Amino acid sequence: MDAYEIFLDLPVKPGHHHLIGYFSEALAERLRPDEIPIRFVVAATTEDSYRCEVGVLRGLDHELARKDRLGIFRFKDRKVHGGDAFNVVHLVPTGIGAEIGGHVGDAGPAARLLAAVCDRLITHPNVVNAADLNELPENGIYVEGSVICRLLMGTIGLQPVRSNRLLVVAQEHRVEKITHYSINTVNAARAACGYDCAELLRLDPPFHMKASFTESGRAAGRVEHLERLFDLLALRAGQFDAVVLTSVIDYPEDDMLAYYNGPENTVNPWGGVESILTHAVTHVFNLPSAHSPQLAEYKSYALGVGHPVMAAELISAAFLQCILKGLSRSPRLITDPDAMHNRNVITAADISCVVMPDRCLGLPTLAALQQAIPVIAVRDATNRARTDLSLLPWPPGKLLFAENYLEACGFIAALRSGVAPESLRRPLHRVKTSVVEPVPESMPMPKSLIREGALRAGG
Repeated sequence: MDAYEIFLDLPVKPGHHHLIGYFSEALAERLRPDEIPIRFVVAATTEDSYRCEVGVLRGLDHELARKDRLGIFRFKDRKVHGGDAFNVVHLVPTGIGAEIGGHVGDAGPAARLLAAVCDRLITHPNVVNAADLNELPENGIYVEGSVICRLLMGTIGLQPVRSNRLLVVAQEHRVEKITHYSINTVNAARAACGYDCAELLRLDPPFHMKASFTESGRAAGRVEHLERLFDLLALRAGQFDAVVLTSVIDYPEDDMLAYYNGPENTVNPWGGVESILTHAVTHVFNLPSAHSPQLAEYKSYALGVGHPVMAAELISAAFLQCILKGLSRSPRLITDPDAMHNRNVITAADISCVVMPDRCLGLPTLAALQQAIPVIAVRDATNRARTDLSLLPWPPGKLLFAENYLEACGFIAALRSGVAPESLRRPLHRVKTSVVEPVPESMPMPKSLIREGALRAGG
């Protein structure tokens, strides 16, 4: 069983309307029968095509493979918009080299700032994971990236928990000292943090992870022999609430050293393949998961003082504490439609806005567009995405561009207080006026349209 990425050029749809259904139908025709999509990105758009990069899982002998092969494209329209709490989704796609959030937890300060102006901040490992550091805000909710997709698509809910039973799966490393780092980190988390680590399994032989880059410059990769991990998780079903994964990622040593010493506009090489792995695990088992890399071997790298945005990994031996902390309180994933109506479950109806880097077009963006959830796109000079979000058919006021995260917080405060952002800009343009002619009696408006319009307006 393997997970990897494929690349497709799909014709542009006039007006870019109803793209979720369009992409679902296109993949149904183009994927092999044994390939299940687990991740979908539009890396670039041209006048003629969408350049798509699709993570797929192949060789799964599971009910999903037969009944819900295109499950990531399932969409459920939210019938109500918002509630008493102002909940923000903060998303920084993995492996795109984002100016903030493209490296080792360097979007953590942005997450803390956003959390200060909302009731809940829903974010994912790429934002806050920094080896032994994880400054998830107190009102932060830590979920795997594919869960954010399904949350915004309306097919999953999040039930906050006080704690999780953690199952740790660590590659049995050929250098015993590195395996000991993982074991000692888990024991330290139990003793000093009080985390409930149900068991640590030393997987031998392990699954194999290899990092690579796509033509667009985004980090990707391939995971092989996943059946070993999936069989293990299936055998222990019900004994744990979240899966902690740590293993070696195959990547050239010289390139790794160059990355650690490199400039800020480089791309984290292993984030992409980690995302492919955790998307696959969470998609199949409906449990929170996260991955941290193990050292390829034990030796002293001649790094000296590395670049600040990579420095967190230069002071860690196991890189594991960040995901132990995040998964210890990651919410339970609710898929039952009746249970999703429980007042303690967060659904798409409860999401007030999405904050993400500009130009990023994937299922979260498409879901927010179709759900009429405001998107705050933060200008970004370095990320590898090449799409123009303004071309999509956004309802008025639903796409806002912020120059930085400080301005994004201003947009959140405006949305939360009910102040129209344009009312704070000068010059303030005159209100648009027009004379409306009576509708001829021979052309009455269909009642179905009247009702649909009233529902979407909140009537």
